[in-house]
This record gives sequence, C-alpha cells and structure tokens, in this order.
Amino acid sequence: MGLEEQRDVAAQELDGGNVNTVVRVGDTVRRTAGPWTPAVHALLAWVRERGVTCVPAPLGLDDDGREILSWMPGEVVGWPVPDWLWSAQTRAQAGAMLRTVHDATVGFDLSDRVWRSPTHHPVEVVCLNDVAPYNMVFDGTDLIGLIDVDMASPGPRAWDLAYLAYRLCGWCEDMRAPDDATPLDRLAHLLSSYGQDAAPRVEDVLTTMVTRLHDLADWTDEHARAADRPDLHDHAAMYRRDAARLLEQQASRDG
Repeated sequence: MGLEEQRDVAAQELDGGNVNTVVRVGDTVRRTAGPWTPAVHALLAWVRERGVTCVPAPLGLDDDGREILSWMPGEVVGWPVPDWLWSAQTRAQAGAMLRTVHDATVGFDLSDRVWRSPTHHPVEVVCLNDVAPYNMVFDGTDLIGLIDVDMASPGPRAWDLAYLAYRLCGWCEDMRAPDDATPLDRLAHLLSSYGQDAAPRVEDVLTTMVTRLHDLADWTDEHARAADRPDLHDHAAMYRRDAARLLEQQASRDG
C-alpha cells in the first residue's frame, strides 16, 4: 500500500505512549514530529543503509506534519511482563541487537543536529535512550526490533546499557524479576551478550544507572507538569526510589 492510499485508511491509536500520541495507518506509524525529527530520520536512514533493519524506516512527514515510520509487525510486551522476558535468550538477543545498532551509528555525521535529548559525554555512539521491553518488538519470544527512537542522542554506550539493564536485569520496582538469578548476574550476561570488547565495566553501568534514573525522574516530573499528567509524578518517584536502593546495594557491597 502506497502512502497516498494510506491517507484513506482509518487510524488506529496505539497503546503505551506516555510522551506522544502514536497511531497506526496501514503499514505505517504516525507520531508527533519536532525539531529533532530530521536528525532522528537521518540516523534511522544511516543505520538501515548499513544493513541494520531492526529499527523502523523513516518515511518523511504526512499532511498533518506528523512523522511517518514503517510499521514493524510483531508484539510489544504488556504489563505485567511475561515470565519468558526474564530468560537468558531475551538478554542475549537484546544485548546483541543493541550492540549492532550502536556500531552502525559510528561515523554518523553529528554536526548541526538537533536532538530531543541532551548529549552525554563521552560520545561513543548515538544512544536510543529508551531501550526497554515496552519498546521491543517480539515474534513470539524472539526479539526482532526496537521502536520509539525519537529520544535518541549522542552518548556513551553505558548510557543505553544502563537503562536496558535497569529494565531487564531486575532493578526496576514495577517489573519484579524472578529469583532464579541476581540482577548482577543478569547484568554480567547482558554485557557479555553485548560484547566484552566494547561493553563498559559493571561498575560503570551501575554508576551510570543511578545518574540515568535521576535524570529520568527530573525529566518525567517536568513532562508531567507540561502535559498536565499528574500520574507521571508517580513514575518519577519510583525512579528515585530505585536509584536510592541501588546506591544502598552498592554501599553494602563496598562495605
């Protein structure tokens, strides 16, 4: 179906977004564009030109000024997350896929780009900044894609890995993990799957995770006020509790 034909297809609003209204139109996704959209679309095109097709294809803007992205068939996990999400297979696939995307961003021209999220140093890659189960597409239990990349910005590999580990290794309060492994054991496996030749140290990921959670809490509080979404303040409070708990665990290990 071409883009012209899809204008006549009824839009289906997609669940799960706390930042933008996202709709599916035919085999495309439409979402609010912004000053960051040209940079994100250029990044997606660059990555896909290098054979990495696990991210959406950028298809320009529609008549309403919304960005158009290709629809990625598959399923995004809901809440509560299924038990199989905690499997070694999921961590292995997520670590390897994120490494592939990161490596494909190396060499992308960063000059004169406007990003929605701040740049973090040292700049090693372009981070997606929201790699988590709710932005992963699965075919059954196989991870096949990463979506919702409009928050992307340059940064260190640890910045993305820290949030992925937070969500996938058992540190997040609203995603209770089984007791078959410790969060640190899961993190070690995730970093091994990413590739030890490029993965940051465990200690660096944990330190980055605390910083990442405080930044995310501040951003969430600001977005809650701007969007008149007082319920999002609860999310911000959770991030701060999880950061405090992580610091306590680190202090206990060091002691």
